[in-house]
Amino acid sequence: MLFTFLHHQWIQFWRSRNKGVGLASQIILGLFMAYLLLIALFLGYALPDILARAFGGQSALRSFNGLLLYYFAIDLILRLQLQELPTLSIVPYLHLRIKKATIVQFLNIKALFSFFNLWPLILFFPFCVSVVYSDLGTMPMIAYMVTLLSLIFFNNYLALYLKRQGTANSGYLIGGFASIVAIMLCDYYGLFSLMSLSDGLFRLLANRPYLCVSFVLAAACVFWWNSRYITDNLYEEEMSGSEKEKSSTDMPFFDRFGQVGDLAALELKLILRHKRSRSTVMTGLIFMAYGFIFYKKEALASDSFGLMLFAALFMTGTLILFYGQFMFAWQSAHFDGLLVNRLSIESFLKAKLLLFTIYTIAVTAIISLYGLISWKILLIQLVAALYNIGFGSIVVLYMATFNYKRLDLSSSSAMNWQGVGASQWLMMLPYLLIPYFIYVPFKIFGNGYWALLALGIFGALMWLMRNFWLGFLVKAFEKKRYKIAEGFRE
Repeated sequence: MLFTFLHHQWIQFWRSRNKGVGLASQIILGLFMAYLLLIALFLGYALPDILARAFGGQSALRSFNGLLLYYFAIDLILRLQLQELPTLSIVPYLHLRIKKATIVQFLNIKALFSFFNLWPLILFFPFCVSVVYSDLGTMPMIAYMVTLLSLIFFNNYLALYLKRQGTANSGYLIGGFASIVAIMLCDYYGLFSLMSLSDGLFRLLANRPYLCVSFVLAAACVFWWNSRYITDNLYEEEMSGSEKEKSSTDMPFFDRFGQVGDLAALELKLILRHKRSRSTVMTGLIFMAYGFIFYKKEALASDSFGLMLFAALFMTGTLILFYGQFMFAWQSAHFDGLLVNRLSIESFLKAKLLLFTIYTIAVTAIISLYGLISWKILLIQLVAALYNIGFGSIVVLYMATFNYKRLDLSSSSAMNWQGVGASQWLMMLPYLLIPYFIYVPFKIFGNGYWALLALGIFGALMWLMRNFWLGFLVKAFEKKRYKIAEGFRE
């Protein structure tokens, strides 16, 4: 029956009206995922050297043990935010002679094919083979692998259960992330050490490999818990409400985001179809070469990350900076229509944030090739991406509410000052100065790594607080929307 479900989904895909676009997007997405997995494989083999440099004279195995609980705690939080629920059009099967257990089994198996499950396997298993095997032997290595696999399954099904319960909201995410930050501070000041606890737990596992069975049982319990919940709620009135409506766009990737995805797809079409918007984005992409100018070996050797952070902010935030500064002006020709349409302002703003997020992640993945120069560059760019997604996008959208100048989409952006106002220049001040207000004090009183960590935590917290900032943006937009519309009519 499982193969029948797969066959039905295969037929559904190929009979789709937009199968060409869907196939192209799936190929691009597959290549992108393969690229990220190759990076994970590279990091997996380089992990002993990275840990040795990051933790000084401490053994790589001890550092690895100490970081594992941190990794899986952060992994669970990210899954709650980013991992998608496995979908299947269940309603047509409910009246047939198909056991509920079969449908649930298919959903559970489909949930295993997630990037979040493949990444740690490729990242950690090479370390187990190269370090754990050479230091501890065969049985401890097997115990490590079984335990890591169990923790991956545990997080996978626990995240799915919490998302189905509807408890994966921003409050829980902020609370979880704040707890991790608090534990890290306690670890740093010696009040409580999760690293020591994690190291002790996995050292005990190395001495008694049979204890890995307890992790297997924990994963099995969460799997049963999740399966039982799906089985108890597998009814038409439960499932039909969560069925996604057919999208009016021809970009199937955005369908999973509902109305927000439709609006983001329309925005992307606007970028591609008009000369001004298209040339603005293409001009921004040129700044991806900034790394060749600012990433110097001398600065990397001395951990002087200031100028490199400036370059990383520009490279990862090109769409936010160059396209976002005219954010509402791109719709100036039909802005009056948007105001009288039955369109949620919150969804309108969410679509723009979604487009910013997807673009920033894609650009960050591409410029991660600079990591071939040094692994420190990957850290800098990750911090810059978190800042741009979490805070930079909010700043740009807020400053866009002060822009009342109409744009001509048919003209090029080269040497074109039409639509440029004071808000574009004022936007640059908080956007570029705030990262250094956070970075410089930590750099003076600590070191560059603590400064990057502080900026990364700031960006991540702002990301998790996105619903709060979204409400703030909605109020700011509602207050100025008629003034913006009046300016766009001139």
